[in-house]
Amino acid sequence: MNLQERFLKYVAFDTQSSEEAEGKCPSTDKQLRLAQYLKEELEAMNLTEVELDEHGYVYATLPANTTRNVPTIGFIAHIDTSPDCSGANVTPRIISGYDGTDIVLDAEQGIVTRVSQFPELKDHIGEDLIVTDGHTLLGADDKAGIAEIVSAVAYLQQHPEVEHGKIRIAFNPDEEIGAGAHLFNVEKFGCEWAYTMDGGEVGELEYENFNAAGAKIIIKGRNVHPGYAKDKMTNACLVATEYAQMLPADERPEKTSGYEGFFHLTGMEGSVESATLSYIVRDHDRERFEARKQLVLDTARRLCDKYGEGTVTVEMKDQYYNMLSQLHDKPHITDIARQAIAEACGYCNVVAIRGGTDGAQLSFMGLPCPNIFAGGLNFHGRHEFIPVQSMEKAMHTVVNICHITAQKA
Repeated sequence: MNLQERFLKYVAFDTQSSEEAEGKCPSTDKQLRLAQYLKEELEAMNLTEVELDEHGYVYATLPANTTRNVPTIGFIAHIDTSPDCSGANVTPRIISGYDGTDIVLDAEQGIVTRVSQFPELKDHIGEDLIVTDGHTLLGADDKAGIAEIVSAVAYLQQHPEVEHGKIRIAFNPDEEIGAGAHLFNVEKFGCEWAYTMDGGEVGELEYENFNAAGAKIIIKGRNVHPGYAKDKMTNACLVATEYAQMLPADERPEKTSGYEGFFHLTGMEGSVESATLSYIVRDHDRERFEARKQLVLDTARRLCDKYGEGTVTVEMKDQYYNMLSQLHDKPHITDIARQAIAEACGYCNVVAIRGGTDGAQLSFMGLPCPNIFAGGLNFHGRHEFIPVQSMEKAMHTVVNICHITAQKA
């Protein structure tokens, strides 16, 4: 089975995770079906130490083919797809030699990926694009990463002349809901460092990410018959909208880029009696991150001063931190990745992640773990696509990292 065939096989599995299954891992049982398939595939490839644990984490080993003392390194990708869009009955289509025009996903329903809306398509003219039928996401995030890692291992098995040390691989559930690293067994994985294959555009290397927190704003209203509500009613829905308007309008995701942080309203619900707002808070800089969290609290305080004590309360929890603080004194990890990507792609583009990966959490758990491109674009929606050539370059990046690490030993 080649790389493209593997990827198409994996996206046939519906592995959508769920934020509603608190305390359960994996959050959805359907993730286990792909996990079991991967376990069987890795066993059929004669890898060693193949294991699927009760939480849906798959581990395996490609033994070293050298007697030299080479560090044990790892490669990680996640099994689940985003809750934001259906991952059931994915129907991929391959556009060979893409010509640079708009891509019609479903003519009957007028679903079109337009170059004017997704100009990154122009960077992949002449390549072979895998797209959706316009009704689901594709699942390149992160089944492309899985396919690239497994295919790289197969390549190393078929090319014993490529020297490498012990290589560990792992596939985990629930990355899309921020829980992918929570039950990852770093000690059992046994690596000096690792790489997640979970990035986007070809050639990219990421080792800076947002500091992240989640906040729930809880508003208590006072419901009174509207005919007699003067000076008595407090409408929780209106207080909620007032709260949302008090946060800086130009510091939302749709208004920011690069190293700019944001406040992102991800959900709201309510009635006159009660309402809730759900936010994610992000910033690359730790001091600005803490200031953003304080503004969330201060805004609640101002509304309590206006409407009464206890009207607005905040539940806030840090989710992950910028991995750069764990990598700045280990330059060899990113230097190897830079060289490997440059050899596979002809260049290496270092970018800061406007999000987070399992690698961020793993880095703080004692496993330094930068993030490498997997090649997909427009994740989490019906306009997701991936060039086959980008996947091939990602696979060769994995091979290169293994070989360079052995050479530098």
